Amino acid sequence: MSNEKLSDNERLKQESKLLRGTITEDLQNLITGGFESDNFQLIRFHGMYQQDDRDIRAERVKQKLEPLHTVMLRVRLPGGIITPKQWLGIDEFASTNTQYESIRVTNRQAVQLHGVLKHDIKPVHKLLNQLGLDSRATAGDVNRNVLCSSNPIESTLHQTAYEWAKKISEHLLPKTNAYAEVWLDGEKVSIEKEEETILGNNYLPRKFKTTVVIPPQNDVDVHANDLSFVAIGEGDQLLGFNVLVGGGLAMTHGDKTTYPRMASEFGFIPTEHTLAVAEAVVSTQRDWGNRSNRRNAKTKYTLDRVGVEAFKQEVEQRAGVKFSPVHPYEFTARGDRIGWTAGVDGRHHLTLFIPSGRVIDTPEKPRKRGMAKIAQIHQGDFRLSPNQNVIIAGVPSEQKEEIDQIAREYGLIDDTVSLQRKSAMACVSFPTCPLAMAEAERALPEISAQIDRMMAQHQMTEHPFVFRITGCPNGCGRAMLAEVGLVGRALNRYDFYIGGNVMGTRIPRLHQSNMPIDKILALLDGYIGQWSKEGEPNEDFGDFAIRVGIVKPVYNSSVDFYDLTSEA
Repeated sequence: MSNEKLSDNERLKQESKLLRGTITEDLQNLITGGFESDNFQLIRFHGMYQQDDRDIRAERVKQKLEPLHTVMLRVRLPGGIITPKQWLGIDEFASTNTQYESIRVTNRQAVQLHGVLKHDIKPVHKLLNQLGLDSRATAGDVNRNVLCSSNPIESTLHQTAYEWAKKISEHLLPKTNAYAEVWLDGEKVSIEKEEETILGNNYLPRKFKTTVVIPPQNDVDVHANDLSFVAIGEGDQLLGFNVLVGGGLAMTHGDKTTYPRMASEFGFIPTEHTLAVAEAVVSTQRDWGNRSNRRNAKTKYTLDRVGVEAFKQEVEQRAGVKFSPVHPYEFTARGDRIGWTAGVDGRHHLTLFIPSGRVIDTPEKPRKRGMAKIAQIHQGDFRLSPNQNVIIAGVPSEQKEEIDQIAREYGLIDDTVSLQRKSAMACVSFPTCPLAMAEAERALPEISAQIDRMMAQHQMTEHPFVFRITGCPNGCGRAMLAEVGLVGRALNRYDFYIGGNVMGTRIPRLHQSNMPIDKILALLDGYIGQWSKEGEPNEDFGDFAIRVGIVKPVYNSSVDFYDLTSEA
C-alpha cells in the first residue's frame, strides 16, 4: 500500500486537527445552511450527515436557491438501551426543531433525527449532553455504535453482555476533545497533548462495526460486522466470547472487487481478554487496511488480502492472547418476539413493531405521541432492537395492562400486521439519503402488501421469509443477509437476490439484475406458489430456493458471488 496514492479522505483526516477542522467557524456562516469543504465530511465523525430533501431539490434549483441543507444526527446508544427520560428529551426536540418531526430507530440500535437545521445543531448536542447522551463516533472512519442482542427474556445474561457492549464502545471511542470543544463549548485542549492511541491520529481506513450477540438469536446479524463477540454462557454466567472478524455487506454496482463477506471465526476468549482483543483487531485493521482505495478499505478486504490466519496471528500477538477453539453455538432466528414476553425476573417486556423504525404521528396511528405517553409512566428502560423495533422492558405486572392499553390506543400494537411484514426491513433511502438510487422505506408498505396477498393466495401466511430492500448497494438495510433481498439500481428497478437463510448465515445470490419491481414481484409470486406445493415440511424459502435450483448457494463471496449462472 505504501507506493499507492492515498485517498483524499486520508489527507482530510491528517489535516483535521484531530477532527476539529474549521467546523466552529463554519457554524457562524448562516448564509448557507450547509458545511463547506472538509467540514462536510468531518461532521460525520461527530455523528452527523449533511443531507437535503431530494423531493424538492429540482424546484429549489429553479428558484435559484441552494438545496434545503439539514443534517441527520445519530445518537450513540451502545446496546440500544435508552431511558424514558432520555426518550422524552429527544422526542421534544424532534417535535419542535426538526423538519420531519420523527424519531427513527435504526437497525444499529441508535436513533436518528432527520432534518436538523444548522442553527439547531449545537442546541441538540447540548441537549444530548444534559441527557447523558452524545453522537460521538456514530459515523466516520471509527468504531460505530456497538450492538448487543436485545434478548429481554434472558435478563441476567443480557445485562452482562450489555455491560460488555458499553465497555467496548467506551474503550474504542476517539480520544480527541474535539466533540466537547465544537458542540459543547468545552475548554480547549492543546492538540500536541492529544493522541489517538487506538484509532490512530489518521483514524481507521474505513468505518468499523462491532457487535455482542447472545445465541440463539442472531438479531445483530453478526456477518454484517467487522467484529462480533458471540456470548458463550453457562446458565446465567458469561464464560467468554467466540470472536468473529471480517463480515460486511456493502458493495459497489459494477465493481467486482467489492462484495459482501461472511465473518471468519478466530476462536474463543475468556471475558477478561475482551477489550484487549477488540483493541488488537481495530489496531491491526488500522495499520493493515487499504488507505488508497476506500471501496476496498473495510476489514473484510484486509482479511482476504493478507489471509485470515495472518490477521488472526497478528491480533494474538498484539493482544497477548491465544484463541482457543470456538465453543459450539447455534443461531436459530433473527426476528424479534413481537408482543408481550415474561422475563426470568418476573417482569414483562413488550416488543412493539415499528414499521421501518419510523416513530412518527399519523392521523390513524399517532405512534410518536403513544411512545411519549408510555415514557411518562414507564419505570424500566426502552431497548431498541437491531430489527428497528422498540422493547418496553422491565414492566411490573401491575403496570402491564395500562401500558398495553396505551400501546393499542396509539397504534403501537396492531394485531392485523402480518408475520411477513414483521420479517421485512428497509433502509431510509429517498428523500434524504444522498446515495439513494431507488425507493426503500417509502416503497416497503406497498411491496409488503403485495407480498402479503401472494402469501395468502398460496396459503403460506404462517411461513414468513426474511425480506429486505435497500435503495443502493451500501448495505444499510442488510439485504445481503435476507432470504429475498432487493438492492436499488434506479427508480422502480432493483437487483433481485434470493437464497439467504433465516439464521443470517448465508449470503443470497443475484438472480436478476436491474429488473422493474412489478416483474420481480411476478417472479416472486411464482416462486412462492412453487414453494407452497413443493416445499418440504417447515422448509424455509431460502433453503427451498437452493434445494430446487432457483439459485446456487454462495460458498465464498470473494470467489463465486458474481457467478451469474444463477441456476444450480
